Amino acid sequence: MTPHTLKPQVHGIFDSATWTVTYVVHHGPGSAAAIIDSVLDYDHKSGRTRTTSADKVIDYVNAHDLQVQWILETHAHADHLSAAPYLKQKLGGKIGIGDQITRVQKVFKAIFNLEPEFQLDGSQFDALLKDEEEFRIGELIARVMAVPGHTPACVAYQVGDAVFGGDTLFMPDVGTARCDFPGGDAKTLYASIGKILSLPSETRLFMCHDYPPNNRPVAFETTVAEQRAKNIHVHDGISEAQFVEMRTQRDATLEMPALILPAVQINIRAGEMPPKEANGTAYVKIPINAL
Repeated sequence: MTPHTLKPQVHGIFDSATWTVTYVVHHGPGSAAAIIDSVLDYDHKSGRTRTTSADKVIDYVNAHDLQVQWILETHAHADHLSAAPYLKQKLGGKIGIGDQITRVQKVFKAIFNLEPEFQLDGSQFDALLKDEEEFRIGELIARVMAVPGHTPACVAYQVGDAVFGGDTLFMPDVGTARCDFPGGDAKTLYASIGKILSLPSETRLFMCHDYPPNNRPVAFETTVAEQRAKNIHVHDGISEAQFVEMRTQRDATLEMPALILPAVQINIRAGEMPPKEANGTAYVKIPINAL
């Protein structure tokens, strides 16, 4: 098998507080690995952080003697804080995100009126990854797929027969991502989903979140074939116009994610906290009537 066709091993770690799945992608014990969409625990009532979820990732990496080369983000998440800096400190690796993160940084620097020193060039991250760019995870080759729509900077990572699509798609009985955040667009998301669902039918798709309906068990792996047949929002036969109408009407009923205000202003910094103020404490801002 060539590096393009190697079948990666995928281990998902579900965070029940944010309904988020962090993935460790590798090629067996002792191999190189990538971590995708990590979670830093955050109590919005107290403003305190913990590393319980990230420590589960570290435990798995150490138990399998993996060497972390990449800590990847599919986008600047609005529903959880990234643990990328903590994982980099403990395990090494480069923090990577899609190169369009600069567009998101520009929008939210204005919304949060961030400090003048905050750079809009993505330099907070170790690597800005371009659409169709390839990079190695040891013997594995990963390919970047730009999949905007939920945000302008969303990317998916294809590693062998596996695709990590961020918030673009959910499990078939949950549907698709919202498009009402700044820079989101339902028509663009429809095209991005089409790109993913044009892959071979047996391609494994790994979701960033699961919100199980009807008390079903948590699940986060599906296939292109299953999504095309069963996704409640975008199965085969759903036109772009139908999807845009559904998504627009549905998004108008949704509340903002509970952690969007702290999460976005930290995640556009590659997971670093804002600069400490004169008293030695870091603060996040709460803009009034801005979102």
